[in-house]
Amino acid sequence: MRGQFPLQQPSTSSRRNGSARTGAVDDSVVGLHERLYVPTKLASVYDALLNEGHSPSDALKGIGLKPDDVHSPNTRISLSQLITAYRNAIRLSADPHIAYRIGKTVHVSAYGMYGYAIMCSPDFRTAVDVTIRYHVLATPLASVGLTEQNGLATWTFEPNAHILDDAPLYRFVLEKQVGIHISVMRDIMGTTFVPEAIDLTYGKGGDFDIDPGDAGCEVRYSQSANRIVFKSEWLDSKATLGNRTTFSHMLDLCNTLLADITLRAGVAGQIREILLRDIANPPSFEAVARQLGSNERSLRRALERQGLSFRTLRDELRGRLALEYLRGTSLNNDDIAVALGFSDGAAFRRAFQRWTNKTPSDIRSEQPRAR
Repeated sequence: MRGQFPLQQPSTSSRRNGSARTGAVDDSVVGLHERLYVPTKLASVYDALLNEGHSPSDALKGIGLKPDDVHSPNTRISLSQLITAYRNAIRLSADPHIAYRIGKTVHVSAYGMYGYAIMCSPDFRTAVDVTIRYHVLATPLASVGLTEQNGLATWTFEPNAHILDDAPLYRFVLEKQVGIHISVMRDIMGTTFVPEAIDLTYGKGGDFDIDPGDAGCEVRYSQSANRIVFKSEWLDSKATLGNRTTFSHMLDLCNTLLADITLRAGVAGQIREILLRDIANPPSFEAVARQLGSNERSLRRALERQGLSFRTLRDELRGRLALEYLRGTSLNNDDIAVALGFSDGAAFRRAFQRWTNKTPSDIRSEQPRAR
């Protein structure tokens, strides 16, 4: 647990010699359904499925986009739409390497100003810092972090809480992320970049895997964390495309993009922030409206424009916290019920089953990441 009650997903961090840097945006105020992100990652899946011969309608099934929307600079997507695109790929493709293969087609230039800020960084350590600090611009379905110890640097990844119970999706997200990271590292460090090892928490086998011949290193399964390990000396190399003047300008643009995401998250993000302060004693909708200087009718309309409701937001936060408690603590159902503001354990169990189609005991009985 990160604290007594708050849960924040995803998170980002970078640590060297015991110090840590964290992302600049509190992602806990952004939900699954706000359309905040450029469609770069979704487009990579769409293009791969079309190249396999699948129809646009099959590739976009359940996403709510038209083919012309996929590559439009004006399109904004939600995390839930990206998840649906991944599930479509899982359903349609027979390629066991599709997730990793799609990831490798995503180059740093695909991320727009965020990508150019990475490329223009004066050195590779700064590039890593930018990658982490502005990770929210990359439509994140996983947390990322980097540590260094004994001459080795390690990227770590962990899919978001709502992905952990879907084994094929968990593997897809991770293997695509590994492909993206190797592709981007080669973009900025040179095509000769090769990791020392790739570690994955799940067992070998299943629908997908990573081709070690393509990755250029050993792929180790059933490990304690999801990691890309490489020599720290790569970070000490001079950035051949670095430019301090351009870099400063790109950072200004990235900060503008972050502000835009915060603005687009809008009232839903503000409500999440209020609820997270004391989810055990959540304020009423009327009280939230007062805190935001609004009236209930105006606030309800603002949420409806985002396709949301107060109950949806509250249940989403409670559900994410419940999963965190069930997986990461020994609290019993009655204690979790109190922590989440339920009258008793029975009320919590009923709500949890409504949210997830599983009981709390189902979650506790699952082997952590035994995939």
